[in-house]
Amino acid sequence: MIRIAIVIGSTRPRRRTAVAARWVAEVAARHEAGAAGRATFEVVDPAAYGLPVLDEPTPALFGEYRHPHTKAWAEAIASFDGFVFVTPEYNHSAPAALKNAIDFLHAEWNNKAAGFVSHGVHGGVRAVEHLRQVMTELQVANVRTQVALSAFTDFEITDPAEPGVIAPGPHQEPTLIELLDEVIAWSTALKALRAPVAA
Repeated sequence: MIRIAIVIGSTRPRRRTAVAARWVAEVAARHEAGAAGRATFEVVDPAAYGLPVLDEPTPALFGEYRHPHTKAWAEAIASFDGFVFVTPEYNHSAPAALKNAIDFLHAEWNNKAAGFVSHGVHGGVRAVEHLRQVMTELQVANVRTQVALSAFTDFEITDPAEPGVIAPGPHQEPTLIELLDEVIAWSTALKALRAPVAA
């Protein structure tokens, strides 16, 4: 069974990103219920791991993690076969907290697949453009399909201090399902590369 993490890409209080991530999880659960259970999905919140600004003395490439928070994060990410990153766009890019969480690790990301669900004034597409480059460097296969949620039309906001309720347009769920199918297919195809090599 393929395991896919739905990664919340923001650590802000009252995050709209968490609302979007729950929608992804709900759609994924419904879709997989009718798709012979090819994969399981789990929402992963980097904020729950208490990651500081990168504080490992050795580059992640060497896998010599010293701090308990890094080891816990590494164990969590290593357990997944693929990812759906749910991210807002901050100042023409992805949030610093998400990039920081990615940079803590290296091998745990390798030979897996990722899709992107973004949101923002312009649908968050520029954040994803940067994340695609980062994922490529980490040997993560980026799927083509992307969900771009508009801050104006895909959320209902009654109080600006609250994250609001997601109200995606009718085209968004079919696009998300296509994205999920691509992530599952690529995660499955790459499984052989992740298998331990026999001595």
